[in-house]
Amino acid sequence: MNKLMLTFSRTAALINQMVQDQVIPGASYALIDGAEWHTNQVGVAQIKPTIKPLWPDAMYDLASVTKVVGTTTVAMQLMQNGQLEIDRPVHDYLPTLQSTTITVRNLMTHTSGLSGYIPNRNALSADALLAAIQQLPISERNRNHRVVYTDLGLIIMGQVIERILGAAIQPIITERVLQPLGLAHTSFQPQLAQTVPTTYSMKTGLLRGIVHDPKARVLGEHCGSAGLFASVTDLVRFSQLMLGQIDVPAVLSQATIASLYQDWTPNQHLRRSFGWNLWHRSDETLPVIFHTGYTGTLLMLDRQRQRGLVFLSNRVHPVANNSVFLPARRRLIAAWLADTVTN
Repeated sequence: MNKLMLTFSRTAALINQMVQDQVIPGASYALIDGAEWHTNQVGVAQIKPTIKPLWPDAMYDLASVTKVVGTTTVAMQLMQNGQLEIDRPVHDYLPTLQSTTITVRNLMTHTSGLSGYIPNRNALSADALLAAIQQLPISERNRNHRVVYTDLGLIIMGQVIERILGAAIQPIITERVLQPLGLAHTSFQPQLAQTVPTTYSMKTGLLRGIVHDPKARVLGEHCGSAGLFASVTDLVRFSQLMLGQIDVPAVLSQATIASLYQDWTPNQHLRRSFGWNLWHRSDETLPVIFHTGYTGTLLMLDRQRQRGLVFLSNRVHPVANNSVFLPARRRLIAAWLADTVTN
């Protein structure tokens, strides 16, 4: 047995249990400990309409993990280059935004107070949906004071980036993040045969190689909140960058990466960094940064201990069951955190 499978024994056992309990069809995951890393696969890629095995470079729909791999990383590039100011009103960059008070910090830490419902959202054109999002009301009571996680902030952040750089957000991410890192198995437009499927029904068939998030399907290349597909080994390389183990200045400086391991909310105690969620341990100098994705993905990085977890599953296949998956994911997070401390 690989040494890291013993180091992270609780984590590995829990992932196996999730497959055995049919919480997920299968998973590809990586355990990172300093310069060492180990990948493993359990279960299968598909169970409906037929069973299909997993393979080493299987690409998963990352869902909201796209926010931190892609949009947040580009936003941090613009901040370090002086093209994007943290506390500047978003309206200065995006005059079509109704709110004149929301700041870049608000969008990036989910403290914008954005709220509201868009009727027939999934039937709109990309332009109509973007316009509707920009006209949503905000709660000034919540702005700056409460974290309310939403896709909307990073969608608008994508629009800000588009205005600054003059291109669609997804090609920008490809050019400025994926290509410099050499991520050959990460793409917004993957080959169908390279991807594991998400949902399946007799009526609509198998969804494969097409983003699961309906907003992302509408917005296409203009969506900064979801849309990436990636393999576990590619996310190991991204994790190595974020842990400071490799230096790729074309993507982010080491100082900028280090700055992500702190609370950037307006009052600095709401436990959100730019894009990333934070897990604080009382005895730790640095928090763990992490992010989840609706399709069953998870990225956790402990810079202080130089450890990481990349967890990719298609838990929405054939259908999503939040009441089963979400408690299991909480147990997985707890298991990995325990392994990082005790082993």
